[in-house]
Amino acid sequence: MTELSTPDIPIRCIVADDEPLAVQLLEAYIRRSPGLVLTGSYTNADKALDAIRSGGADLAFLDIQMPGLSGLQLAAIARDCGVRVVFVTAYRDFAVEGFRVNAIDYLLKPVSFAEFTDAVGRAAEALAPRGVPAGTFMTVRSDYRQIRIDHDDILYVEGLKDYVKIYTISRSRPVITQMSLKAVQQALPADAFMRVHRSFIIAVARVRSFDRSHVALPDADIPVGDTYRAEFLARMGG
Repeated sequence: MTELSTPDIPIRCIVADDEPLAVQLLEAYIRRSPGLVLTGSYTNADKALDAIRSGGADLAFLDIQMPGLSGLQLAAIARDCGVRVVFVTAYRDFAVEGFRVNAIDYLLKPVSFAEFTDAVGRAAEALAPRGVPAGTFMTVRSDYRQIRIDHDDILYVEGLKDYVKIYTISRSRPVITQMSLKAVQQALPADAFMRVHRSFIIAVARVRSFDRSHVALPDADIPVGDTYRAEFLARMGG
């Protein structure tokens, strides 16, 4: 089941690192990621600072040790300018300081694409457009991308061992992600979703009809488990 694989508004990214190979890797990761736009790459923090102050970036991938300002100093300025930061560095000793300047993530080189996409997912949530109330969507990783799924778009969720399938109104196929059904349940608002079976969570507002053992949703008939029947019937007024 799939996708909003891109943020509603593209995230403008810059890279600042004095190692050319590190810059090239992050540039490749950014270009590979839907919803990310590379607006500049810099080999020292002073040049990156100009891009940050000019309003040309939403997200900065910064090394810690660079010519000019340190990555930590640059991150503190970025924070004040509303630019979020992901540190990408070989120095694990600065992690605490990194989070003190409100970094989204602190990645140690060499960085895998999976680690990169996890950090981007957190950044996308932090940079969600104003006017979108907090808690109205969830972000999951699927097919090496971060996918935003609006709660209102969800029909039901099916658990399959270490994976779940999230079925939505807007997608022809489910979004598949490595996550437990319990974790999904905790991420969804309890007033809008309920677990009706050890393998299924449903969107209450999408129920078309029901009886003691089944609930009908658009294009789906979901079983109601014995453990969940009483709570389900009470909530549905049945």
